[in-house]
Amino acid sequence: MTATDADVHAPPRWDLTPFFPSLDSREFAAAHESFGAGVQRLQALYDRHGVRADATAPADAATVAAFEEVVDATNALLDELRLVNAYVHGFVTTDARDDRALGLASRLRADAAPLAPLTGRFDAWVASIGADALMAASPLAAAHAHRLHKAERSARHQMSESEEALAAELNLTGASAWYQLWGEVTARLTASVAFPDGTTQRLPMTVVCNLATDPSAAVRRAAYEAEVEAWDGVGVVCAAAMNGIKGETIVVNRRREWGHSVDPSLHANNVDRATLDAMQSAVVASLPDFQRYLRSKARLLDSAGPDGGLPWWDLTAPVAEPSVAAVPWDEACAMVQDAFASFSPALAALAERALRERWVDAEARDGKRGGAFCMPVRGGESRILMSFCDSFDSVSTLAHELGHAYHNVTLAERTPMQRVLPMALAETASIFCETVLVQAGLAGAAGADPARRLALLDTDLTGAAQVVVDIHSRFLFEQSVFERRRDRALSVAELCELMTDAQSEAYGDGLDASSLHRYMWAVKPHYYSTSYYNWPYTFGLLFGIGLYARYTEDADRFRQGYDDLLSSTGMDDAAELAARFDIDIRDERFWTSSLDVLRRRIDEFELLATSQSVDPTR
Repeated sequence: MTATDADVHAPPRWDLTPFFPSLDSREFAAAHESFGAGVQRLQALYDRHGVRADATAPADAATVAAFEEVVDATNALLDELRLVNAYVHGFVTTDARDDRALGLASRLRADAAPLAPLTGRFDAWVASIGADALMAASPLAAAHAHRLHKAERSARHQMSESEEALAAELNLTGASAWYQLWGEVTARLTASVAFPDGTTQRLPMTVVCNLATDPSAAVRRAAYEAEVEAWDGVGVVCAAAMNGIKGETIVVNRRREWGHSVDPSLHANNVDRATLDAMQSAVVASLPDFQRYLRSKARLLDSAGPDGGLPWWDLTAPVAEPSVAAVPWDEACAMVQDAFASFSPALAALAERALRERWVDAEARDGKRGGAFCMPVRGGESRILMSFCDSFDSVSTLAHELGHAYHNVTLAERTPMQRVLPMALAETASIFCETVLVQAGLAGAAGADPARRLALLDTDLTGAAQVVVDIHSRFLFEQSVFERRRDRALSVAELCELMTDAQSEAYGDGLDASSLHRYMWAVKPHYYSTSYYNWPYTFGLLFGIGLYARYTEDADRFRQGYDDLLSSTGMDDAAELAARFDIDIRDERFWTSSLDVLRRRIDEFELLATSQSVDPTR
């Protein structure tokens, strides 16, 4: 293969030049300067119109005119911020040693800091005037109905204006700075892996994590042991960041009079407690089913621990020979595009455009942040970060993130205030696209080699176990952290203990109790950003499966309403949006019906696994 051929078939790096030539270009400097000046102008506009709590504010013509001017100006500035911030983020997340980008990111956070207290002032102002009164007098207000009603609810949980401003300013050197420190430290993290052939290599953590899907059990275990050892080396830093962030959150939540640590997350996600409780009850009831899947996989791999559970390092182990399971980048792209075409030409066209225009940074390399995300940049354009390895799991990740990109296309014509997506609904398109991929793969494997079908089922169930079981453990862990952090800071050992306790409760006898991952609290970025960030993924998975069921019942009717649903996800509560497809998310039976789809796949996996064998030494 020539070098040119290798470049074509290798996972790509994304292209940011359509936005600005470089971080040092005049074009970017002008955009950055424009945003900074825009923040000052917006502050002056808010002051001029008295945008703050005012018990005497009438919904007269002057107030309505002021409201419309404020909304238009705020939306315009938020569009500027999205472009500049995403561009800088594109460098920070792919090269932790880019000091220029890191400095600009810090400057942008400072420039944007005044927007948080302005948002609080806007909410208090709307609550003073009354959302219904504004909507009756202004078509622009009516178009932002959900945002205004949410403003009224948010205003009930505000500190005084001066306290909110102080909290936003202190956040720059508090939680935000701790998160930045965690990101810089972990992006530079490397681990020394002792390979079975006697060699030892120091590798970037993103590469080490990808070894979790290596065909060799010895390599997977060596990578796991090296990973845990490496995290142990930065445990004190990560614990300090965790304590700083959670401690600040507890103080602010108390001053804002939130009753429970999860309440701000529910509010942000437009989900009520009845919905969360219904989903969690269904999840807990499903845990024994996932545990039998994990034990079945342990038997198949001949890797069960003393109690029959699967070792942690085999959670994402392939169950097929490399020739069956390997999926190179170009084949992965074709698989996703073919699956998307089975749903709609528009979805397939989006995937083709994203890949052709290099929206995706898929290469695993030193200094690149782990995980995967899709960020909107401008209009309907996005950029996707992932660390691709030749596996079905990476194909699923690509489909997931392209689903987010498609969602961003449907939101392109919405204003920034209309497209503020709650995490629970932001996962709708991504999980749906994963489901489309899985269904297409299973349909294509029907009657084919049982080993290939088993591999597809395992990839799907591995992902589902992460989203249902592991995320349940993360919820339990974070809840425990908040309970204890109210009284004191937590040590590295205590955080590790809380993590393994949560894993034991969620995974039960599905995992080997002697090989849990005590440092998952340091691995996952979500603990250091938004509180209770993870449960919306479970919501998204099960809601996406439920939506797919509606699609199979009446494909044409579903397609007609699907894009409108996606474009409206920032404009209504989750329950009202779900009702468009006759789904009651407050009813545990809905969540159980989605989990039943996964139970049936577990049943088939167990049946196929009894007739297959995997060489444990490969």
